[in-house]
Amino acid sequence: MSITKKLLKAKPVCKVTFKADKELVGSAEVVAIAGDFNDWTPEPMKGSKAGDFSVTLDLETGREYQFRYVADGATWMNDTEADKFVAGTFGDENSVVVL
Repeated sequence: MSITKKLLKAKPVCKVTFKADKELVGSAEVVAIAGDFNDWTPEPMKGSKAGDFSVTLDLETGREYQFRYVADGATWMNDTEADKFVAGTFGDENSVVVL
């Protein structure tokens, strides 16, 4: 797992790349990301030959975003390298990226 942030100087936006590696997702065929930034609607991530999944999103700076990964539409997971974790609505913790 990893989160890479690249601040865009021209606007208050950060390109954030979320990567769920094979160690986290196992043999999942489809991995999505869901969070504050997409109304918790799972958005598919791009898979690699190595079995990792990633997506790059443009997110507004000066905010915190809660998110989780969803494997095969059923298993919700956190990113162990998130900036922090907060209690979620359903009793689980959510990952948080701080921009």
